[in-house]
Amino acid sequence: MDYVALSINTIINRLVETLKGRRSLFVGLDIGTSGVKAVLVDETQTILAEANAPLTVQRPHPLWSEQAPQAWWDAVETVMATLRADHPTQYGAIRGIGLSGQMHGATLLDADGAVLRPAILWNDGRSGDECQELIAREPSTSAITGNLAMPGFTAPKLLWVAKHEPDVFANTAKVLLPKDYVRLCMTGKAVSEMSDAAGTLWLDVAARDWSDAMLAACGLNRDHMPRLVEGSASSGTLKTDVATAWGLSPSVIVAGGAGDNAAGAVGIGAVTPGRAFLSLGTSGVYFLTNERYTPNPDRGVHAFCHCLPNTWHQMSVILSAASCLSWVTKITGAADEAGLLREIEAAGDPGETTTIFLPYLSGERTPHNDPYAKGVFFGMTHETDRAALGRAVLEGVAFALVDGQDALLAGGAQIDTVSVIGGGARSAFWGRILASALDRPLTYHKAGEVGPAFGAARLARLAVSGEEPHDVCTPPPIDRIVEPDPDLRAAMMARHEQFVRLYTILKPEFLAQGSDR
Repeated sequence: MDYVALSINTIINRLVETLKGRRSLFVGLDIGTSGVKAVLVDETQTILAEANAPLTVQRPHPLWSEQAPQAWWDAVETVMATLRADHPTQYGAIRGIGLSGQMHGATLLDADGAVLRPAILWNDGRSGDECQELIAREPSTSAITGNLAMPGFTAPKLLWVAKHEPDVFANTAKVLLPKDYVRLCMTGKAVSEMSDAAGTLWLDVAARDWSDAMLAACGLNRDHMPRLVEGSASSGTLKTDVATAWGLSPSVIVAGGAGDNAAGAVGIGAVTPGRAFLSLGTSGVYFLTNERYTPNPDRGVHAFCHCLPNTWHQMSVILSAASCLSWVTKITGAADEAGLLREIEAAGDPGETTTIFLPYLSGERTPHNDPYAKGVFFGMTHETDRAALGRAVLEGVAFALVDGQDALLAGGAQIDTVSVIGGGARSAFWGRILASALDRPLTYHKAGEVGPAFGAARLARLAVSGEEPHDVCTPPPIDRIVEPDPDLRAAMMARHEQFVRLYTILKPEFLAQGSDR
């Protein structure tokens, strides 16, 4: 009864706004690794406009991955200026902004809010030793956080900074995640939300609060942390100078937002138990919504808070997904990813080919937790051409996601439906490979490639309107459903077995090479 009443009240509120001649539009900002994306969404959840600004990653040493926080803010200013210039009439109706962002990045600020060093990103692998140090300092790490200590998480990064850059650590007054640094620039407030905070290893994930024990293990306390809100709540409003520069009202609300994967879930409607999605971006994520906290750290599965109240989720994560396709496109001299995909498809199914690719270009998380793992081509002959290498890459990413699915299922996960989002969602051909490897139908939704930004816009709407999340966060219209191909699956499963054996055989070599650095 309350659900129906809320829906009617929502309709009435929209009618009142219409009669007043006011529109309510919302912006979703996704602070990604390779770029910042903005979407402008109206009351009917139609995407009116998109804008993008590229980012680059700096790798000054092996295993390192960094970005300058100022680059995030510059990119945000660029996409907001683009929306304003291209859609001046609609732009003035913006009532709320939601933030999505790459997770785990350590942005260190001094007492004056100045950035102390480049942000250490999610795919940075330098803090492997510090993971063991963290566990030694706090043996209950997995019990508190629901996760293994991995180099990609934020807490080991701070131990690394304390050890190797003690002056920086001593001057650190606040640690923020990437999207929350952007929020600070927008609102002047140091605030985070549950889904992103869960990826730091400083959050008691069951309690949805900072853990004093985990902070103390890193030489930190609550004063170093931002205030926590739920992703669908307000975190503040635009600073006057930002509002003036952007041509918006200072009353525009900035929602708590979400880590990129939780925002993607909101965008695709994965907000009820059993709904899952694959995200094919720089990394690859298998995301499953849960109604309760369900940790399984032994298999490298992440157990995080969702960005909606009283909701959690599990993730298996591979560190290189669509980025592998970009990499093989570059090294083989193909014109672009789309052209290489057409070339691979034209070559047909590989039959008895044994070319295998291990997609560990940035190390790996689920299920291996191995920062030293490397990318490998195996089984090449004189007949191996660009299409064969490309096909091996597509299958290698699929195989890594199969390993992640196996880890989820081993922990008792119930997976009902699986959608696909991210840049890799544009390829129906890759979808056939993925569906066959995973042995599951995959659902592709319209505009699925903008999932996190769209989810952030939905969270902005919730923060402004106070609507029931399940009224707003519904699955977008279905574009297509890709079914598994039984013949292709049978051939791929034999290659998957070889894929698993290869990693097992090479793991000691990866470790030896990594330990030499």
